[in-house]
Amino acid sequence: MSGVGPIRQDWEPVMIRKKAPTAAARKDEKAVNAARRAGAEVETVKKYNAGSNKPASSTTSLNTKKLDEDTENLAHEHVPTELKKAIMKARMEKKLSQAQLAQMINEKPQVIQEYESGKAIPNQQIISKLERALDAKLRRKK
Repeated sequence: MSGVGPIRQDWEPVMIRKKAPTAAARKDEKAVNAARRAGAEVETVKKYNAGSNKPASSTTSLNTKKLDEDTENLAHEHVPTELKKAIMKARMEKKLSQAQLAQMINEKPQVIQEYESGKAIPNQQIISKLERALDAKLRRKK
């Protein structure tokens, strides 16, 4: 093998990034770094569920707030007996199954089943959808 020199490999490191940071993120990062260099105290907060597409449920947060404030009775509010009976009666009068009613109000059949069994946490938006779909007044004034 004459004329062949030693084998040489010329490897250079390659950096792979998923996504370049946005202009706003770079600007924020520069401001934080400048503050740190100046000796200022910097507090950063991790935003949980910031990238998720789920809306924050207002009902859940209200019930959570009630539970936090309540010191004696630590239980979520459930569907009152009168409401669950009214839903069942109105649904039977319309000759609808739970699945058909759920489809009419764009909810899962499990939601209707939970309301009729009294296990659901009352949500005024769902109750108003049920009232419209069943053409019945389900809520009573206390």
